Amino acid sequence: MKRILIFILLNLFSANIFSQTIHLFNGKDLSNWYSDVPAKDKDSTLRQSFIIRNGLLVSMGTPEGHLMSKEKYENYRLEVEYRFAGKPGNCGVLVHASTPRALYGMFPKSIEVQMMHENAGDFWCIVEDIQVPDMEKRRGPKEKWGITEGKERRVKNLTDNSEKPLGEWNRMVIECRADKIKVWVNGDVVNDGFGATAQKGQIALQAEGAEVEFRKVDLTPLN
Repeated sequence: MKRILIFILLNLFSANIFSQTIHLFNGKDLSNWYSDVPAKDKDSTLRQSFIIRNGLLVSMGTPEGHLMSKEKYENYRLEVEYRFAGKPGNCGVLVHASTPRALYGMFPKSIEVQMMHENAGDFWCIVEDIQVPDMEKRRGPKEKWGITEGKERRVKNLTDNSEKPLGEWNRMVIECRADKIKVWVNGDVVNDGFGATAQKGQIALQAEGAEVEFRKVDLTPLN
């Protein structure tokens, strides 16, 4: 009986370890990340695109580029809390990121979960692909679909009414399990995809023109 009890306790302990939340943004620094900003290749004196300010991770919007996680992940639930600090604009969370600068010399190969104001939850295919129900309704004519420059890469979300008013905090949850990606914004399911051509990779935050503040970027592995 004692051995059985020990075995059960060890299994519970192991399960707890493997499901422990990882704070990708630790509230202090960018030690879990590195930046890839193409413009800085030519001019290293340009300002930093990603900074820590008042305990928040801030995407300054320009120079445009990406903040990349140092580690690769698969089968996880990512929780992001964000808001546009001033004017509304564009930003995104990239999952399953791999080859850098694979699109337009800027975007890493990945699937983007859009955060653009009033479009949160769209999928953008960046040299990777994903499917959803009602594909032609949400992506346009099939002959225009693609994953590279000039193709129809946007997969529209299910609702544009889930975001909070400008300046308030939004909560986005992205669940990646095998080839499926499901997205919630403030509790609403805004996208639910399947058949993703990538199932693991880095996570990236964008600098894409607008200043965006993040107060949480948490990842919980899925058993």
